[in-house]
Amino acid sequence: MPDISRRHLFRVSGAGLLTLASGSALGACTGSGSPSAAGGDADTGKVTVWSWTTAAEALRGVVPAFEKDNPGITVDVRDVGNPAIWDKITVGMASGGQGLADVLHIGCDYFPGYVEKFPGGLADLSALGAGTHKDRFAKGLWPTVLDEDGKARALPWEVNPLGFFYRKDMFDKAGLDPTAFATWDDVVDAAEDFKAANPGAYLIGLNKPASPGPDCDFLQALMQLQGAFYFDLDGNITLGSDEAVRALTIIKRLDDAGLIGDSSGEQGWSKLVSANKVAVAPLAAWAAHYMEDQFPDQSGKWRLTRPPAVTDGGKRSAIVNSTYLTVAGSSPRQKAAWKFVEYALTRPRSMNDMFDSGGVFPALSAAYDDPMYAEERPYYGGQAVLRTFTGLLDDGADATYYSGDFARALKLASDAQVKVLVKGGDPEAVLQDAAEQLAQQTRRSLA
Repeated sequence: MPDISRRHLFRVSGAGLLTLASGSALGACTGSGSPSAAGGDADTGKVTVWSWTTAAEALRGVVPAFEKDNPGITVDVRDVGNPAIWDKITVGMASGGQGLADVLHIGCDYFPGYVEKFPGGLADLSALGAGTHKDRFAKGLWPTVLDEDGKARALPWEVNPLGFFYRKDMFDKAGLDPTAFATWDDVVDAAEDFKAANPGAYLIGLNKPASPGPDCDFLQALMQLQGAFYFDLDGNITLGSDEAVRALTIIKRLDDAGLIGDSSGEQGWSKLVSANKVAVAPLAAWAAHYMEDQFPDQSGKWRLTRPPAVTDGGKRSAIVNSTYLTVAGSSPRQKAAWKFVEYALTRPRSMNDMFDSGGVFPALSAAYDDPMYAEERPYYGGQAVLRTFTGLLDDGADATYYSGDFARALKLASDAQVKVLVKGGDPEAVLQDAAEQLAQQTRRSLA
């Protein structure tokens, strides 16, 4: 899968990052997260925001209009960098919120860990009115911003529905129509015709030995298409579930059929794609711009359709990741910070301006009424690919719970995948072993 993906933007830099604060450090966070407890009732002043790269630039674009409409509040958006932002947030929370910005941009796999490990570290946005917006975001997102008490600790910013990008020219050679693939079984069944027409090419590129790091985006996507993940919504371990076994079995069958090319090494996936050796990219909405930018010489050759289901009649939509804006529980300006978060993330114009400048696909459903989503894109043969993605969101998707132990789960899932692809392991056996190891490491229950 891609070397530079949205998952890489959120990927944990070390399995122990979120476990560095334990014991007394967890209780160091000040207040309960409510404005009054944290002294965060100021509704004017300077609000600082931490984000990274193009997302930070996109947020800066909202500031002039916000400051004009909210006299007395100024906003300073800082590009902290990635992965540096995760270290800064973690260290800040472990020290009781000292030095944190007022507004924090957090990825879907870090957010649950912060909520679980640092009570009060993130403000209670329900107390500030966040609940009035719960039905305005893509289906499946709202449960992911709630703590165990049902309080909103963030608002969704970015959503990434899964798509199925494919090389039309390569499938045309084989007389195959990917839009007719109902399940991944259909994809596997097309192996011989595809290979005969495209010698030396593969359907998918995957980092088989996990070098230089884990490559589980595809595995996770296949699980999410079934409404499953490494954990259920109660935090129980589902890494060894039937859904996980079906997902890894599909990967094994694709590999056994000679349809997976090894994309290990730095820029391995990009090199395969550039060499016209990859015909399918099961990627999320962020990739619509990425593919155009990275492989301009393949303009007109790619198309997009909905991903095949894992089982007959199964779902063909999944939200594979997301990001949020939240307010630090230690902020003395929680009301002012919330005003900025609400302004940026609940107004279609600001969301689309940020999408246009930073490639952050909006979680706000009302944003999709903008004509830009119906624009035909030459790179995709005149397809309105953004409308395909919004259609997938209309179908609905299940919420994914990453938990504070995602890093451990990712490592074990990656090890299991390597055992299957490199050592010929049995998907059910290696995943059951991985699930048991995860239970031992985390003291979570097996579902």
